[in-house]
Amino acid sequence: AFLRMRDRIRRQIDQRTEMLAGVSHDLRTPLTRMKLQLEMAAADDSLTELKNDIAEMEHMLEGDLAFARGEGNEPMAATDLTGLLKTIVRDATRSGANIDFTCDEALTLSVRRDAIRRCISNLVSNAAKYGDQVSLSAARKKDKIEINVDDNGPGIPTDLHETVFRAFSRLDQSRNTETGGVGLGLTIAKDIAHTHGGEIQLGESPMGGLRASLYLPV
Repeated sequence: AFLRMRDRIRRQIDQRTEMLAGVSHDLRTPLTRMKLQLEMAAADDSLTELKNDIAEMEHMLEGDLAFARGEGNEPMAATDLTGLLKTIVRDATRSGANIDFTCDEALTLSVRRDAIRRCISNLVSNAAKYGDQVSLSAARKKDKIEINVDDNGPGIPTDLHETVFRAFSRLDQSRNTETGGVGLGLTIAKDIAHTHGGEIQLGESPMGGLRASLYLPV
């Protein structure tokens, strides 16, 4: 019975990995067409930003494919965390989010930069999806760095805080009924936090909505 259970788990993991690889591979073709069309378009500041977005998407897809192939081995490196957070805020603002940023000191930490950027971006994106005001703050707390993402949305009941981290979970009754759930964003964010020896916890925000707290060891 144990061996049969092990085989079922392996099949499920293989299926999810193959799905991730397939989706990532399929998206490369339309991205390539978009790049070609942009290259033929007239130079414009807005096009420059669009080109940067496409380049970032390609980089993320390559990371997904590497993960699916078992090659997700981005090295740890000393990172200007404050600068990274400012970049995330800038991108969120370009996407239409109303976001404030607070960080009282320059924070540097050894992390996998792209992974941590995706982790925090997912938290910010989730907050902006359900609230019309978002706050991102970071501070050093003894042996860890605490990053808080707050929103003024409807929040999530305490008994469902763990449920939202499950892949493909939907919380139609607790969050915005038009969006219908959190997809994989929080699942990926928590996995990234764990690979850094950190943790993500949810709680009530002083803004009235949800607070997502990321703790990373120094």
